[in-house]
Amino acid sequence: MSADRPLNAKYSLDSDGFLLDPKQWDREYAAETAGQVGVPGGLTKGHWDVIDYIRSVYSDSGKCPLVYETCRVCGMTLKDLKRLFPAGYLRGACRLAGCTYREAYLSQCSLPATADDLNVISANKVYKVDVRGFLVNPDDWDEYYAAFRANDMKIPGGRLTDDHWRIIHFLRKRFAESGAVPTIYETCDANEIDLEELERLFPDGYHRGAVKVAGLRVI
Repeated sequence: MSADRPLNAKYSLDSDGFLLDPKQWDREYAAETAGQVGVPGGLTKGHWDVIDYIRSVYSDSGKCPLVYETCRVCGMTLKDLKRLFPAGYLRGACRLAGCTYREAYLSQCSLPATADDLNVISANKVYKVDVRGFLVNPDDWDEYYAAFRANDMKIPGGRLTDDHWRIIHFLRKRFAESGAVPTIYETCDANEIDLEELERLFPDGYHRGAVKVAGLRVI
């Protein structure tokens, strides 16, 4: 692609620079976009290993693999991933691979109350969510929403422990302060947990699990 030709002249992009149609992806797109996601020196074999794995899984299943799966298959720690994709897994690696967590949905609580109490308290409350189950307005979030959402997911026992709440409240606090969902790196560093612990707490993934339960979404 010539240096004076803008990226969106060849590719259809959304407002965040993600490909609107993953079928438009090619290696030139990844190479041209790398500098925009904090990889100014060009893509190395390590970058391509991650990108090619994400593309392979998406091609086979129509789903973007969880960060846990990608790190395991590529033999990487979270620190390795951060070094390669400082913008984050979704906003870095998945963006360069031409897909996001959104594609996954096309193929596919420890509160001081009993389950009955929850039903009574929330009986008349309506939460507006998008087609993927993410809360549309983060200000509508409350702990009952988190508890119900956890019950629908792969969280062990469907109940949120103190460890879950620590992550959830961190996400809420950081979002209130900055207006942005923190990256997986920021969340793990701030809460002193590794990728394995995060996976134990939120098996559905960081964005599809922790972020969703916290009533936030990356848009």
